[in-house]
Amino acid sequence: MKAEMDKIVSLSDEENIPELQKYLSTLTDDQLTNTITNSALKGKKVGTIIKGIFKGSPPSSTAGANRRLLLYQHCIPLCESGDLQTEVAADIIGLLMLETHTLSGPSLATLGSLFVDAIKVGKMSSGKSLELFPTVLTALAACEALSYGKGELSGEEYKKQLINSLCSSRDVPLSSEELQFVVEKVLRMFNKLDLQEIPPLVYQLLLLSAKGCKKQVLDGIVGYFKEQDARQEEEQKHGDSLDLEVQSIPQDQLRHVEGTAILHIVFAIRLDHELAREFLKGFKTSYADLCPFSVALLLSVARIQRYEEQVFELLKGAIIKSFKDEQLQQGSKLLQDLLPGHCSVAQMILDTVQNSVFGWDHVTQGLVQLGFFLMDAFGPKPGPFGKTTEGSLAVARTPTQQACKLGGQVLLQGFKMHEPIRGEILEQVLNRLVTKTASPVSHFLDLFSDIVVSAPMILLESSSKVTETFDHLSYLPLATVQGLLKAVQPLLKVSMSLKDALILVLRKAMFSSQLDGRKSAVTGFLLLLKNFKVLGSLASSQCSQAISSSQIQVDVHSRYNSAANEAFCLEILSSLRRCLSQQADVRLMLYEGFFDVLRRNSQLASSIMQTLLSQLKRYYEPEQDLLPPVKLEPCITAHGDQVYLQEPLAHLLSCTVHCLMWLQNTRQSANPNGDDSDGDEEEEEGYRSDLHAILESMTRRMIKCELEDFELDKSAEFSMGSSVGVKNNIYAVLVMGVYEVLMEYNFIKANYSKRCFEEIIELFSRYHKLSEILKEKSGKGRVPSHKTPRSLFSMGIISTSITVLFRDNTQSREEALSVLRSNGEFVRYILSVVVQKIQQLDETGHTDGPDGQNADKTFRFLCDMTSVLMWRYTNIPSVVEEGGKKEKRSSLSHLCLEGLLRIFTTCQQRYPNKMAQLLSTMGWTSIKWR
Repeated sequence: MKAEMDKIVSLSDEENIPELQKYLSTLTDDQLTNTITNSALKGKKVGTIIKGIFKGSPPSSTAGANRRLLLYQHCIPLCESGDLQTEVAADIIGLLMLETHTLSGPSLATLGSLFVDAIKVGKMSSGKSLELFPTVLTALAACEALSYGKGELSGEEYKKQLINSLCSSRDVPLSSEELQFVVEKVLRMFNKLDLQEIPPLVYQLLLLSAKGCKKQVLDGIVGYFKEQDARQEEEQKHGDSLDLEVQSIPQDQLRHVEGTAILHIVFAIRLDHELAREFLKGFKTSYADLCPFSVALLLSVARIQRYEEQVFELLKGAIIKSFKDEQLQQGSKLLQDLLPGHCSVAQMILDTVQNSVFGWDHVTQGLVQLGFFLMDAFGPKPGPFGKTTEGSLAVARTPTQQACKLGGQVLLQGFKMHEPIRGEILEQVLNRLVTKTASPVSHFLDLFSDIVVSAPMILLESSSKVTETFDHLSYLPLATVQGLLKAVQPLLKVSMSLKDALILVLRKAMFSSQLDGRKSAVTGFLLLLKNFKVLGSLASSQCSQAISSSQIQVDVHSRYNSAANEAFCLEILSSLRRCLSQQADVRLMLYEGFFDVLRRNSQLASSIMQTLLSQLKRYYEPEQDLLPPVKLEPCITAHGDQVYLQEPLAHLLSCTVHCLMWLQNTRQSANPNGDDSDGDEEEEEGYRSDLHAILESMTRRMIKCELEDFELDKSAEFSMGSSVGVKNNIYAVLVMGVYEVLMEYNFIKANYSKRCFEEIIELFSRYHKLSEILKEKSGKGRVPSHKTPRSLFSMGIISTSITVLFRDNTQSREEALSVLRSNGEFVRYILSVVVQKIQQLDETGHTDGPDGQNADKTFRFLCDMTSVLMWRYTNIPSVVEEGGKKEKRSSLSHLCLEGLLRIFTTCQQRYPNKMAQLLSTMGWTSIKWR
């Protein structure tokens, strides 16, 4: 052996390549391998011998290529045998790595298979030669074509086959340290691989995780996609400033790869419950570990029944914790400085919704479940007596409200993006509106309304589901009916079948045996009247439209038009007139709705005003010398011993006054010269003059009336335990309401006339007297039976009243205004009504009377009142006020302060985004703090 060794070394040193080639060709394979083995064991000249063999074995010749392959096939097991010194083995592997690129494709394929087979059977005990394996794979990938079976593969594909074969073997004997090393090595390779190579590698890693390192594998995969998402987001932020070449990965390609990886992970979790436990455990400690990819993964895992509840509870906790932390951070400058970047779970979930548009069908179902889970868990809850303080107008401020709102956003975005889930979302929303009659459903009504607004034409594809819901209207709570019908208005404008179905249901409901059913019918008909505009009615700028033009763009091309609506509206009015013979609650709804109908559809004025005039005449005493001017007896009805209100007379009168005055002001604005006198104008002039005459006569005669004329003097019984007492209480409330309505009517038409203001004070003195009797009588029993009836004054007149009482300095009005200002009880009464109205707004989100449902106008009234109340409180010392403490009642200053407090509370609840605007109206510069 020594002779062969010396001969190879000498020829190599002499660079006598032809002789070297000739000599090597004379040696058998065994002689050559034995020479290498002996020199390697002795550690002498093995490097020189290997170099010599390479020199004398040109890769271009068949013999040379075979000899080179033989060298690799012999040296790799030799280095793994453990017989060589470490340095010798390292030198050999180093020399082999330098020449790997010269090997032919078939030789590289043979070597690759040698490595895979050796690893599978555990022959790579020392692992020294494994450093050569990546070099072989790299060289193999560069080959153009290799024979494989009966066909051909590219070198790249052959490399993938080798890796697949290696990773699919579950019999590789690796220690935990070796396994960790392999996992770390593969994960580090992620960023160096083409994106399309990631899913198969993820799959193999998950197979490998069966042996251990589960957390490491999952964290590595999630971390990789988290990094890619962050890079993608950064590129989108600075997209304008980056060159196209700089963009790392196209978004659609990344999302499709993420979707495939999610499928692989979910499949692995189905087979390996330990992997599932490890995955879920990782997110329980901190929501900061979440990212859009992991949220999508969690939602896919939630489709596995055994993990569904666990996943949603985990997400629920993360969402609430995130919102709470965000709230704390917003309220603390210190936390903002310490933790400048807040990790928003809500934003991650919304990002997941956006990402799911790239064919993530396995995620969308989880998004639907999550949306409804959040809305069900965090929606408004029923309060005392079934009422809730969280109306649909309330803005999401608390973490629970924000979580509920997030659920709605997820469902709304999902509805817009994914056609397959639209039917399910709509069905579940409508089912909740129908079935959850004991709980508030305002959040579901808001979601349904948003769906209608954002996609009316898409919703028409599922109009049958909406029609089915109409069949339940008679049995639903009134608030639900109002919200549902208001939301569905845009659809009625473009779908004749939907409108006809609703009309049919409402007509049936008009004759329902249930009172709520009849009230629902009135609600529906009034909404239709408000939203089906008749040709010639005032421009929408003169009234507050409930539906924006963007919602009903489709109406332009429909067969409906404003001219055709008139017959439809008149038919509805005819149906509504039947309500005037029903219970007081039904009539009350009609009176409260007529004013808005008139403003939206002023062409219906004649029908509405004639209806009101006809109804009012039933209770009006036309004989001018008779007192009182109203008939109270027909306003009540009896059932055995029980007495009930039949006609809310004061509300009828209030509705008539507001409609009359609005119509009069509108006509004057539209036609200031009064030169138009067609038939409609003459007809209008007829009922206007009739109504003004009735109101003037009622004012005059109500001032003349004494309480004895109504049988309501101090000797009358007001006990709620007897039918006579109940009747007298109803009469008293009706009479007080009539006084209030007449006060407002005379205030509107007064134009600062001293005589009119004196009449107002006369009316008030009788109102006040009756109010005091009721208070006195109710105080005698153990349990007070009297509660101050809700004032019929409108927000507009209340706002104007306190302004003229406290802030009007016009010289020409001073004498007339002194009539009102000098009456301390009247001033106190106006302030108490201010407090009452604001309290009603705070509790329900609206007030009685005109503009009570109009959020913008109501806020303007609040601003005006805030300015006046603040001026009054800060400029009039309480020491100059009369009688507060002696009579055990609040001073005027205290009432002003209470009004301000309620305004601020209401604004925080109902108009949180307008708080700064409210404060700016207070006139801080003119305030003199005492």
